[in-house]
Amino acid sequence: MDIISKAISVAIVGAVVGAALIGCASVPRGVAPVTGFDAERYLGKWYEIARLDHSFERGLDRVDTIYSKRPDGSIAVLNRGYDPAKRRWREARGVARFRVSKDVASFRVTFFWPFSGGYHVIALDRDYQWALVAGSSRKYLWILAREPRLDSATYERLVGVAREAGFPVESLIRVEQAQEGTRTDTDMHGRARGGEPQPMAEMREGLPSACRPDVAGAPLGAL
Repeated sequence: MDIISKAISVAIVGAVVGAALIGCASVPRGVAPVTGFDAERYLGKWYEIARLDHSFERGLDRVDTIYSKRPDGSIAVLNRGYDPAKRRWREARGVARFRVSKDVASFRVTFFWPFSGGYHVIALDRDYQWALVAGSSRKYLWILAREPRLDSATYERLVGVAREAGFPVESLIRVEQAQEGTRTDTDMHGRARGGEPQPMAEMREGLPSACRPDVAGAPLGAL
């Protein structure tokens, strides 16, 4: 193969991989992210109320996420959840960057560079007390709230919004959150018994096949 042919092949492969990576963070067809978004108000701690099942959170309770601003304007993401089978906390760290503009709640979240997933807020309380979040396809959906509990009326309203948008809401899993005052064998940092918190199942398992580092040949590693 001559130099020109090699260059063309590299360009084609690059274009295909680039298109796949863009698709990994895309918005599901027919779904619109919230506009007029204020990232500063979205920062802080959110509790996971319900989710569609996926591998990297499978079996975890008490899941919450903390968002904090980074010096470059991107958002640091810390996901944490408790594994009752192993009696340990698990965590995953990532970085979220706006896909369009800072007033549109659509992000590209990276846990394994350069592979990203979509995070799109499709319904949001005016006081930023609850949020409905979609991934890059209708296989990924989360209901989040500022408190560990969400009233049933609001929950059912959000489920209705998701149903109308074509998400398989019958498969939603209600996430168990700790009752106030309850204790576990480890603290939220996983240090009471057994040392540091363990990484969540590697995030590549939850990515579409074209987005996974192992499929694309990138080096693998735990978070």
